[in-house]
Amino acid sequence: MIGSIDRKKLFADLEYEPHPGQLEVHMSNAPRRVLACGVRWGKSLCAAMEALSAALEPCDRSVGWVVAPTYDLAQKVYREVTFIAARHLRHRIKTVRESERMIVLRNMSGGLSEIRAKSADNPTSLLGEGLSYVIVDEAARLKPTIWQGHLSQRLIDKKGWALLISTPRGKGWFYDIWRRGQDGRDADYESWNYPSQSNPHLDAELIEAERSRLPDMVFRQEFLGDWVEGAGAVFRYVRDRATGSLQEPKPGQVYYAGVDLAKVEDYTVLVILNQDREVVFVDRFHRLDWDLQITRIKAACDRYNEASLFVDSTGVGEPVYEAMLGAGLCAQPYPFTARSKSALINNLSLLLEKDMLVLPRADIWPEGIDELEAFEYSVSEQGNVKTSAPGGTHDDCVAALGLACWHLPPTSGTVGIYCL
Repeated sequence: MIGSIDRKKLFADLEYEPHPGQLEVHMSNAPRRVLACGVRWGKSLCAAMEALSAALEPCDRSVGWVVAPTYDLAQKVYREVTFIAARHLRHRIKTVRESERMIVLRNMSGGLSEIRAKSADNPTSLLGEGLSYVIVDEAARLKPTIWQGHLSQRLIDKKGWALLISTPRGKGWFYDIWRRGQDGRDADYESWNYPSQSNPHLDAELIEAERSRLPDMVFRQEFLGDWVEGAGAVFRYVRDRATGSLQEPKPGQVYYAGVDLAKVEDYTVLVILNQDREVVFVDRFHRLDWDLQITRIKAACDRYNEASLFVDSTGVGEPVYEAMLGAGLCAQPYPFTARSKSALINNLSLLLEKDMLVLPRADIWPEGIDELEAFEYSVSEQGNVKTSAPGGTHDDCVAALGLACWHLPPTSGTVGIYCL
C-alpha cells in the first residue's frame, strides 16, 4: 500500500525489481487487497516487500503480522522479510527473536516497527493488540472465522490495511472477498488473478510440461489460478454419502474395523463398518497409554462380533500391533508407505465416488466429514503432486476409514486388496 516512502528508490536499494503484476499490487491504495495467483508467481516476495515498506514508514510504532494456517506456511513470507532485512537493512535491525518469530526495525523517523509471523491453528494467539497491517498467506486454506473474527477486527483501531494472498481453492470465502475487489463492487477492495505464466522469470515450457502430469482441474487451479470448484478435493460427494447413523451390533452381522494410532499430538481413531458398507461405530481419543488404547479398541471390536481389524503398523504402530495380537484382537498390519497409502486413499475415493459407502451424518461425525472434505491434492514447491490433509489439520479419521474399507470384498472399479 503506497505510503510516504519513495517505493521505486526503496525497491532499487533492496535490489528488488517487481514484475508488472507485483507492481500493480504495490501501487494500490486499497485498504483490502486480495491476490489470487498460480504457484511460483511471486506472491510471497511481493508480500514481504509490502511488509518491509510498511515497517519503514515514519511513525512512533507499528505492528504488522504475517498470518498463515500454520507456522511453517507463515515462515514463507517471514523468511523473505528477515533475509532481505539482514542483507540490506542490517543497520535498521533493532531486535530479532526467532523463538517468537519477530523482527523489530528502526523506521525512517527512528520509531520501532515490529513484524511477527503468526499461526492460525491456535486462534486464541491472534487475540490482543490492534495492528497497523496484516498479511495473510495461503488465505484460501483459512477458516472464514479466522479472518472475520480474529484478524479484520485487529485493524480497526489503527485503520490498518490487509493483503491476502493465496492460490485459488474452490469458491469459498476467499473467492467471495476476491470478488469484492472486482469491477468496483467495494471501494475498499482491490483484487487480482494471474496465472503462473505471467511471472516473466518462470519458464513457460516447464509449466506446460506439468499439464500432462496433473489432473486438468488441479493444473487449472495450481498453475492457471482458475477458480475451480472441488479441484483440490480428493473425496467427492462426501455430504451426499453422509446420511447414516451409528448402529448397535447385530447378531450374525460381519464387521470390519480400521484404526489409525497416535499417542500425543494426533488422535487415535477407530472406525467400524458393517457388511452393508455402513459406518456403524467411530471412536476418537488421544493422550492415552498404549495399554488403555488397546483395551478400548478390543472392547469395541469384541462388541461388534469380534470385528477383524486393519491397523496402521508404521513406526510406533508395529509394537502396538504385536501387543494387539497378544490381547486377542483379530488384527492385520498395514504399514503406511507412499504406495500403500495411495492405494488406500484411491480405494476410499472410488467407494465414495460410486456411492458404495454410507457415512454417519455430519452432526454425528463432524470430525470425520470435515477431514474427508478437507483432504486435498496439492503441488509442492518442487512440483510434486501429493494427497494429504491441509497443514495444521488431521487425517486420522480418513486413515482409519480407509483401513476399515480395505477389508471390503473387491468390487468393479475398486483397487482391491493391496499385496504387502
